[in-house]
This record gives sequence, structure tokens and C-alpha cells, in this order.
Amino acid sequence: MLAPNFELKLIDGSKVTLDELRGNVIVLNFWATWCVPCREELPLLDRYYDLQRSHGLKVFAITTEGSVPLYKLKPLFAKMTIPSARGIKGPYGSLGGVPTNFVIGRDGRVRYAKAGAFNLDALNAILVPLLKEPVPAS
Repeated sequence: MLAPNFELKLIDGSKVTLDELRGNVIVLNFWATWCVPCREELPLLDRYYDLQRSHGLKVFAITTEGSVPLYKLKPLFAKMTIPSARGIKGPYGSLGGVPTNFVIGRDGRVRYAKAGAFNLDALNAILVPLLKEPVPAS
């Protein structure tokens, strides 16, 4: 299924759309501060992104409703390499729980959409094959 377009509003106020990210492998991670699995998954995603971003990986951490106020999250975001978003326009959100992850391949298709935390084995199984795919010609 082709990924529906989205617009992320990042913590720094800038905006990013799916069209601007085409050709990359994209992970949209929906999380909440009260979610214990999210607190374990977020540092793993951050390290993974740091290692794989040079290969075309883009990861965005999207804080869901019910988390602590934005000003309290800024120290956490300052330590992360993953761009943090305070909102998304488009048909994306948690799928019955957090964390929820959407993975969009270089071809612009949704390749994974599921509630539940990634572990390292799952990240490798899902993302490594996608990162090895060639960037489609524009």
C-alpha cells in the first residue's frame, strides 16, 4: 500500500513531509512518556538511527497525547539524535496502543505498521532488507 502523505511538525518548529523524504527508509514511532516499553525502545531506536542514517534511514519520534508537557521533554530530546515531532497531519497514529511503528520503504510503500516495541532483532529483520533496496529512480 502506498503510504499516505503526512506532515510532521518537529519540536524546533520546522515541518517535514513524506515527499521530502522519498528514497529513504522511514520509521514513524508513536510513543508516550507513561509507556514503559516506549522508554526501553526509544534509546534503542536512537542508537540504531545513529548507526544507519548514513544508509538512508530516517526515524521520527512522535509524542502522543497524554504525555508530559513539551517543555519537560526538551532535555530528553536534546540528548537524542532522532528528530522529535510534536504532531503529525495525516492518517497515522497509534494502532490500539503505544509504541506504534510505521515503516515506509524507499519505494514509498508502507512495509510495516504495528503496535508493540521493537527489539534489536526485529529492527534488523525489518529494516536491513529495506536499507539494502536501491533508491528508486525519480
